[in-house]
Amino acid sequence: MHSVTLFALAAPLAALALPSGSLLTRQELQSINELFVAKGKEYFGTCSDQNLLSNQQNAAIIQTAFGAVTPENSMKWDQIQPTQGQFNWDGPDFLMDWAETNGKIVRGHTLVWHSQLAGWVNSVTDPAALTEVIQTHIAEVMGRYKGRIYHWDVVNEMWNEDGTMRDSVFSQVLGEDFVRIAFEAARAADPDAKLYINDYNLDTADSPKTQAMINNVNKWVEAGVPIDGIGTQAHLTGGMGSGVAGAVAALAGANVAEVAITELDIAGAAAEDYVAAVDACVQEPKCVGVSVWGVRDTDSWRADTSPLLFDDSYQPKDAYTQLIASLS
Repeated sequence: MHSVTLFALAAPLAALALPSGSLLTRQELQSINELFVAKGKEYFGTCSDQNLLSNQQNAAIIQTAFGAVTPENSMKWDQIQPTQGQFNWDGPDFLMDWAETNGKIVRGHTLVWHSQLAGWVNSVTDPAALTEVIQTHIAEVMGRYKGRIYHWDVVNEMWNEDGTMRDSVFSQVLGEDFVRIAFEAARAADPDAKLYINDYNLDTADSPKTQAMINNVNKWVEAGVPIDGIGTQAHLTGGMGSGVAGAVAALAGANVAEVAITELDIAGAAAEDYVAAVDACVQEPKCVGVSVWGVRDTDSWRADTSPLLFDDSYQPKDAYTQLIASLS
């Protein structure tokens, strides 16, 4: 893990070589990551990829304020192995090199997911063949970055809202055994990486989806499936922040070593929602980190809801200011 310097919690953005005339050059931005780590946590991160890391203003904010990066798209199956046996490493390599140059943790995202899946995978109907496809994909991707990626979202978004298993090529051909296959392949590929199962709408403790996650993870871990953590994405709407604490505590009650908030964004970005959501991780001993899903609203997948901590002009919003105050 990275060491924490408690006495250097602010850095003048003027020193980060931002473009002349940028509003940010006239402000001082504090590191939310350093304050969060000082609370005993491991990282406060965001997502990015080559196009945004090549944007000087965006990169400067991540350098100063955040401690981890998750590839937003470049490690998803349709990007990294669009054709069977042909891997595209350009985007992931760029992100890895940038992160290591700038001292950032990397969360790998994501290995087995029904969405943004290369079309050829959906045509695999034989269980033995699909097992090999999963194992090969994980071995190649995780193997390339072995020892360099801290967390991996191994299985992503496998639950329906009613707690049933989502229909996908993986569940159709292999049933729930695809989970065991994926996690065992991941453990073999990088024994030191923390292996996560990740999903959205795990935002209330008693929802069918949350309970399905907890009950099935307990079952799999008891059977020896190497699941280290549960990730709750936390794509929230306004007013939902107060419910995150109960949900995180419930997930932490599962038979896993740790949990994390992996893709936090909140429609409207109300300060009280962000403070409550982040505090949910601060207060839960098993919660190791928070990642917000982007830097500025313009670049968010939910741009029309203004869900992030920085506005379209890269200015920190009230939610960021209040998070700094809360963590301080």
